[in-house]
Amino acid sequence: MKYRFMIWPLVLLCLLLLGGCVGQTVKETPMDSNVLIVGFAQLGSESGWRVGNSRDVVRAAEDAGIQMMFRNADQKQENQIKAIRSFIAYQVDVIAFAPIVEDGWDNVLQEARDAGIPVLLTDRYINIADESLFAGFIGSDFLEEGRAAARFLLQKISASSTVRIVEITGTEGSTPMKQRSIGFRDILGDDARFEIVMSVSGDFLRSKGKECMENILKTTTNIDVLYSHNDAMTLGAIEAIEAANLKPGIDIIIITIDGEQGAIDLLKEGKINCVVECTPMIGDMIMELAKQLADGIEIPRISHPYEQVFSEFDEDLSRIPLRGY
Repeated sequence: MKYRFMIWPLVLLCLLLLGGCVGQTVKETPMDSNVLIVGFAQLGSESGWRVGNSRDVVRAAEDAGIQMMFRNADQKQENQIKAIRSFIAYQVDVIAFAPIVEDGWDNVLQEARDAGIPVLLTDRYINIADESLFAGFIGSDFLEEGRAAARFLLQKISASSTVRIVEITGTEGSTPMKQRSIGFRDILGDDARFEIVMSVSGDFLRSKGKECMENILKTTTNIDVLYSHNDAMTLGAIEAIEAANLKPGIDIIIITIDGEQGAIDLLKEGKINCVVECTPMIGDMIMELAKQLADGIEIPRISHPYEQVFSEFDEDLSRIPLRGY
């Protein structure tokens, strides 16, 4: 572990200055120089998925005997960068973060490299000139999630007429937004039956999902399928669909990604047709990789958790375990 006592006054000043910008959503225990310390920069708390992810990461650190400096950036990249710089100033052993967007990380990750601190990406990937500036990535296979959504639609649709699809995407410039779109289109390919008539960003927020669907329905109600990039936006969109006197899951086929409890409940009610799992429960994997990095062990470049697809075709939806998020 690194020697931290001489720089503590400077770090305390940095954190005080950052206090107005970088929100803290969990309590922190006093730092101990004799144990592994991980700095974790969460991108926000925009959904039940994100809250569950934060809770699982904090729980996993406690179980592993790892001390954590946790910062919530409130959906602002500049706050994440400030948080990472505070971790560098404190000389944590490992930095982990879930990047809100793909671009704009080169400088701060070079600073981490210069300080000798390994960096682990979680949940989302980044676009960077020198990929050696981070040690590895742990998170879902977003391309496969998009493909799974499209495979369900192919199984669901047997008609030869045009199927009109509305897509509500996540945050523009984020890895899941890009790859879930690409994967979905990869499977549908040149099948002339399927037409994506609108694709709009709901920023992974329930309020925006509702707003997007309201605006779409003002333009047309001739919609066969809603493909939504996360459950929060889906739940908002369903509110708008029902307000327009349409039946979600019947009048409009609903395909969503994440697997929050709220979405699983609506799947059981028939208001959602397919839920593609994107588990936030990756805390234990993050902590194990952080330990290996601190010990100088090379980790896999990419690590994916096991995930499933739940749909109306499942024989017994009641057997789906409680989600925990």
